[in-house]
Amino acid sequence: MNTSIYLVGLNHRTANVDIRERFALANQCSQQLWAIPCSETIRENIILSTCNRVEIVASGTEETVEELLKTWAMARNAPVEELRPYVYTYAHDEAIRHLFLVASSLDSMVVGEPQILGQLKKAYKQAAAAKKTGPILNRLLHKAFSVAKRVRTETQVASNAVSISYAAVELAKRIFGDMAKHKAMLIGAGEMAELAARHLLHFGIQELFVANRTLSRAQALAEEFSAHAIPFESIKETLPKVDIIITSTGSTDPIIRARNIAGVLRERKNRPMFFIDIAVPRDVDPDVNAIDNVYLYDIDDLKEIVEENLSGRQDEARKAQKIVTDEVSNYLSWLKSLEVQPTIVELIARQERIVREEMEHSLRHWDAANRAQGAKENLSTAELQSLLEPMLKAIVHKINHEPLMYLKGENTHLGQIERINTIRSVFGLK
Repeated sequence: MNTSIYLVGLNHRTANVDIRERFALANQCSQQLWAIPCSETIRENIILSTCNRVEIVASGTEETVEELLKTWAMARNAPVEELRPYVYTYAHDEAIRHLFLVASSLDSMVVGEPQILGQLKKAYKQAAAAKKTGPILNRLLHKAFSVAKRVRTETQVASNAVSISYAAVELAKRIFGDMAKHKAMLIGAGEMAELAARHLLHFGIQELFVANRTLSRAQALAEEFSAHAIPFESIKETLPKVDIIITSTGSTDPIIRARNIAGVLRERKNRPMFFIDIAVPRDVDPDVNAIDNVYLYDIDDLKEIVEENLSGRQDEARKAQKIVTDEVSNYLSWLKSLEVQPTIVELIARQERIVREEMEHSLRHWDAANRAQGAKENLSTAELQSLLEPMLKAIVHKINHEPLMYLKGENTHLGQIERINTIRSVFGLK
């Protein structure tokens, strides 16, 4: 087969938040693309870009990986050599396995968290709408979704799994203690902000503000959690009122910069402020951390809390890994069938053509002999042909049984390409 599956990416294990921010693609593709342009080398592709990973899955030729890396680096105005040290690459069955692990949340910072599956589905929907996917990746992504469903249904790997939002709120609780004495603000009103609001209320936060570029979304979230919605433009004037700020927007530039915080601290009489930035690219300028009485944590700082939660689910994770292994084999069997299918179709078509030609030849002789003898026909030629059709199909089926078993690898240790070439040569298939 001339086309195979490849995956290139970086994640929270291979790159810190600075690098993930540098090479994030979530906000770099136009809504018309949502993927890398296809070519002779890259036949199909999907980009998954989240706070903890950027991965590109593609079907293509042996040159696919290098072209993906060059295009990715170019999209971020960087030399490919700056990107390469942080990237992992997988090909064929390893690429399939890695994608299934990602979809099942077995490769996440928070093993078992549900957000990654939704992010992958969104990435697929966008790439498919932009016509960047085809039969190979369509089948692969739908299989990934079904694998994730099996893992959640048949194991307890998601049981008590914390989210990044939970880890952020837990970190705030460890620092401030009694949350009922403090006020918080969420910047961003997406899924992560919604989860954070739920956890803040659970821990008894005194008062909660929600800011979002789309005010109606902030209002909807605020109404659900008895919070206060504020316009995005009012963030700076609200900062002095709050002790905890959790940000999770999709902005490409920092929303809060160090120069904005000095005046805020004076108004707060230097009472400590706690920022948790779980966005990538980051919402808070890292220089904020250099200011006295301001404490800034990014997504990489949450790892300790996440790892504490993981230890109790290791056995379930091993069960989930077994499901992934089985499903990789199932997908590979389908993929290999694509190599054999054209030869099977041609072989059957050739046999049917030969048998049909011989039948038509015999029927012409039968018809001519009847006319020459002046015999009265009991059956017309068309009626006789109709009666013979089932017999002919049965003959073709029986003749092709052994060649097809050979093609599918039954009772032979020869490689698939060698088997295909043998059948095509023996039966004269060009």
